[in-house]
Amino acid sequence: MKKISFILIIVVSILSSCKKDLNQVPISIETTLTFYQQPNDFIKAVNATYNDLRGYPDRVLFLSEVRSDNIYPTNDVGRDPDPINNFAVGIAPNVYVEEAWSANFNGIFRANTVLEQIAKNGTYIGSAALATRLTAEARFLRAFFYFDLVKYFGKVPLVDHPVTAVEANNIQRSAVADVYSFIIEDLKFAVANLPANYSGAYPAYTASDVGRATKYAAEAMLAKVYMTRSGPNYGIDGPGMGLNEWANALTLLQDIITNGGFVFNANNYAFPVPATGIFSYSNQSPTTNKEAVFDIMYLTGQNPIIGATFPWQLVPQAYFNSLPTGNPSLGGALGTPSVSNNLLAAYAANDTRKTPFFHTTSFNNLGSIDNHAFLRKYMDSTKIPVSRFDWGINFIAIRYTDILMLKAECILHGATGTQADVDAIVNQVRARAGQPAISNVTLAQLFDERRKEFAGEGLRWFDLQRSGNLITIMNAWIAVEDVAIHKMNQVTANAIIYPVPQSQLDAAPGLYGQNPGY
Repeated sequence: MKKISFILIIVVSILSSCKKDLNQVPISIETTLTFYQQPNDFIKAVNATYNDLRGYPDRVLFLSEVRSDNIYPTNDVGRDPDPINNFAVGIAPNVYVEEAWSANFNGIFRANTVLEQIAKNGTYIGSAALATRLTAEARFLRAFFYFDLVKYFGKVPLVDHPVTAVEANNIQRSAVADVYSFIIEDLKFAVANLPANYSGAYPAYTASDVGRATKYAAEAMLAKVYMTRSGPNYGIDGPGMGLNEWANALTLLQDIITNGGFVFNANNYAFPVPATGIFSYSNQSPTTNKEAVFDIMYLTGQNPIIGATFPWQLVPQAYFNSLPTGNPSLGGALGTPSVSNNLLAAYAANDTRKTPFFHTTSFNNLGSIDNHAFLRKYMDSTKIPVSRFDWGINFIAIRYTDILMLKAECILHGATGTQADVDAIVNQVRARAGQPAISNVTLAQLFDERRKEFAGEGLRWFDLQRSGNLITIMNAWIAVEDVAIHKMNQVTANAIIYPVPQSQLDAAPGLYGQNPGY
């Protein structure tokens, strides 16, 4: 099925000139004056804003999964992910930290430019309904980017309009509470003005519209905002604020469950992955994959390339060398991004998720045997593309099982519901994995179940934050997992968020203070 084109040659040539520093002006005055003159111009500009989601899956793999107790790279060769995993303090120049800041702000600046142009030149759109929808999409995306930023960095500059380089060099970081207020305002607008789906009416949705943000994607994101704000603050200016907004989140989650049309896939886990499986390359349309509340969408085999890169990021190069059609030039992760022993041990021997999620058997690496387990949740060895940058699978940024389990979390924090409701949700997930029912599920057990269900999906670090036990869990894990190599630092509250990237500090010396501990 045709999807949103994430890279549009004309639009990218206009919108992709931003540099990775504070001097970012995404669209020149001359360009904006001449570009926005017909409805399709505005649609292309919104599509180009979606393009800044392209690196999101890779980001959550490195900054959430690798940071957490799910991954323990057994190499010590100094690759870029290693300082992230090891809790090194000198990671301000790290490529993944830099990318998280620059890509999100690039998306924000694009969204701001679209919103400004709709306000100034919206009469060219010709339809008030389309103008409102495009505004809602842009505001959803802006909120998405800002939520990503606040989770990683805490305080960030708040920019609600296109800025010049001079203006950018004078914008201080805003308080976390102010950034959240901005995010919530955007998401409330998106909830009120985005369609429930793109399969029918208004005014003529086509296959190319499938995958755009919906009302339910906005509700899910807003629920996650309320829940993240409700987590503990650990004494830092991070994403948790210690608020009690679980009931606010539950209302949104329940609307998704009741009215969203999503379906729990009861028979998903097998290996090879079945055609109707959640992570099947044959089940990529949100209209058929009812687990997908919001997808980051990709297409393989296009020119220019608009495929995915995340499937191989935690798969060692050695594995690709070992395949019968070994393709060393394809490339995988350098070093050994191993799944932690602790995570593998969390699964019962008969858990049906273990085999499709992880490669645990030895393989021949150019004449030597490699015994390291790695994540293969997104990798189908029968679908290896010519370029490692062109995998043909979507990334489910928000999935329905997550919505259900977030509801259970809200109930356990005192929102409306019963222990029986919590147990039913958890046991539905356990039953799909071939596991027996349990009763009187606690918050600690719920987070353990989430870890097993969402391994490799970029949720673990943020789950640990919300649990309130991040420091205790991580340091206990390090004491056992790192006993042989001793390469990891102890985790402190400061490590919950990342440093301000070095490029930002250098661009306008003195404008930003560095986050404590770095």
